Amino acid sequence: MDKTDVKLLKLVQDGIPITHSPFKGFAAELGISEQEVVDRLKNLQKAGKIRRFAASIGHRAIGITANAMCVWNVPDEQIETVGNIMAEFPEVTHCYERPRYPDWQYNLFTMVHSYNPEDCEKVAEKISGATGIKDYTLFFSEKEFKKTGVRL
Repeated sequence: MDKTDVKLLKLVQDGIPITHSPFKGFAAELGISEQEVVDRLKNLQKAGKIRRFAASIGHRAIGITANAMCVWNVPDEQIETVGNIMAEFPEVTHCYERPRYPDWQYNLFTMVHSYNPEDCEKVAEKISGATGIKDYTLFFSEKEFKKTGVRL
């Protein structure tokens, strides 16, 4: 990764303009061609320097205000299989394993977003039916404090 890559990452980290030529301004600022901007971004992604390059939608801004962290007590020997099933649900945006603690039996966490809490509960019921996991709890977000990624 060279100095131009670092400058490029700093430019794109706050978003790409929605225009016919979204990389034109970045190219001009860096003194390179639009194609080189695209090639550099592809190479950074291939090298693992950019994990994901995709649109990020502010779900609250479009009315999706019910956010539930579903915590699941999954038998350890089933964690991989069950986690893969849960992650396939389109309503699940995050799915990850966490350690158990003496006063906390839950080891698999999923994040579900919807327009209302009842829909989140219905999704959790569908997930429970698909996996056979009956021991779960939902925690609903009350306030969003931060919505930014890592910055260079």
